[in-house]
Amino acid sequence: MPAAVANTRITRVDAGASSTADDILVGEEPLEIRLGHGPLDAREEFRLSVTMRTPGSDEELALGFLFSEGIIASQAEVVRIVPCESVEQEERGNVVRAELDPSVVVDPQRWQRNFYATSSCGVCGKSSIEAVRVQCDRTLRPWGRVRPDAITALPDRMRAAQTVFKHTGGVHAAALFDRHGELLVLREDVGRHNAVDKVIGAALRAHLPLADCQLLVSGRAGFELVQKCVVAGIPLMAAVGAPSSLAVKLAQELGLTLIGFLRGTRFNIYAGSLGSHSP
Repeated sequence: MPAAVANTRITRVDAGASSTADDILVGEEPLEIRLGHGPLDAREEFRLSVTMRTPGSDEELALGFLFSEGIIASQAEVVRIVPCESVEQEERGNVVRAELDPSVVVDPQRWQRNFYATSSCGVCGKSSIEAVRVQCDRTLRPWGRVRPDAITALPDRMRAAQTVFKHTGGVHAAALFDRHGELLVLREDVGRHNAVDKVIGAALRAHLPLADCQLLVSGRAGFELVQKCVVAGIPLMAAVGAPSSLAVKLAQELGLTLIGFLRGTRFNIYAGSLGSHSP
C-alpha cells in the first residue's frame, strides 16, 4: 500500500567532502476519485479526477474535494467513500469511490474537468476558465475583529503538529483552528490544495462548526484555496506566504478575511481589517 514517507540513500556533500546516508522522502502517489451515482438498481460510475497526493486520509481528501469543488452540497449526499478493490495491482490503494445518494443528480458536463491535476495546482486539471470558479450561494459569517496576538500564535502551533514535515521538510500543511486559536485539525500533503481538502473533509466528518473556524496554510494563498474556504464557509484564512491578486479580489468580493505573510509578529491583511469591535 502507498505510504506517506519513503526511505532512500543519498550522497551528502559538505565543504567538498561526501558521505552516504539514509534519508526520508515525502510520499507522492496518484489518487483517482470515482463517483458512484444513479438509482440503486442502475448505478453508474464516473471517473472524476486524479490528483497527485501524499497517501493517507484519502477518504477525507475525496470528501473535502467533492464539497469544496461544489459537487456535493453537504456530507449527507455521500453514502460512503471506500477504496476500490477491483483495480490493477499497481493501482491498489490509489483509487477511491464515493457513493452518492441516489437523489443526487450527476452532470459530468457541468464540471468540464480533465482527469489530472498536479500536486501543486488543482486548477491545472480544469479545462476552462468557467470551470475554475465554483458556484457557491453560501454567505460567509463575518469574522469580525482580528486579534494580532491570536493570529501570530498560529504558525508555531501548526509547525509543532507537523510530523511528516519534521522528517521530510517536503510537505505543505493546512490547519483548522477555532476562534480561540485551539488546533482542531491538521493535515499534511505534497499538494497545498490536497492538504486543505483533507482538513475540510475531516471537519465535515467531525461535524465541526466551520463558520466559527479559521484556516492557516503553510504556503501561499492562491485563488483556489481562497475559493475552497468560501465554499466550506470558513470566514478567515491566513497564509505564511503571499496571496495572489485574484485570491484577494475573491476574498474582498465574498467577505473572507484574508491574511498573508504571517511570520513572527508580522502579517498583512488583504481583506477584512483589525477593526475595533467583535462581530
